[in-house]
Amino acid sequence: MYADNTLTPKEAVRLCALGTLATGSMTYAELAGSVRHFIDRVQGPSLDVLGSSVELLKYEGLVSASEGDPQDSVLEITGKGRDELKQLLTAQIRATDSDLNILIEALKFRFLHLLDDDTRKVQADLLLDRVETELARLLDLRQGFSSKEGYFVRWLEREIDELESRADWLQAFKNDL
Repeated sequence: MYADNTLTPKEAVRLCALGTLATGSMTYAELAGSVRHFIDRVQGPSLDVLGSSVELLKYEGLVSASEGDPQDSVLEITGKGRDELKQLLTAQIRATDSDLNILIEALKFRFLHLLDDDTRKVQADLLLDRVETELARLLDLRQGFSSKEGYFVRWLEREIDELESRADWLQAFKNDL
């Protein structure tokens, strides 16, 4: 993790792999395909998000494989893997809307149901706080440029509208938990 307790790109891939296995056992090929599909569709193909190999997850005791042909062995998440999953799933998210943060937010929503009720609520608060912080930043920026010529304020208005809509949606989501 970065110093601010946010995930690195490799940890985002690890979160995806462990979360996927927490929802059901599968072969190495199925897991690799599932992780690649999800990340490519949410973030787009990226060399920055090259994940740790499943062999490393096995070596660390986070997943186990059934006996037999390595190509056909079935992978399962271990207790240690579930602990790691919870740590990754409850990590902070940086305030900005980078491609990595969008991926991490998508992963949180994909696997949030694997957490207990109280932890889900904390994560909903974290997601809402992140949007509200970004909204406050843009509102302050708009105030400083409101009398300037050009189209920047118009662009800011669109960004602010989107963030306000996300904040409303996240508040309703949090209330439903």
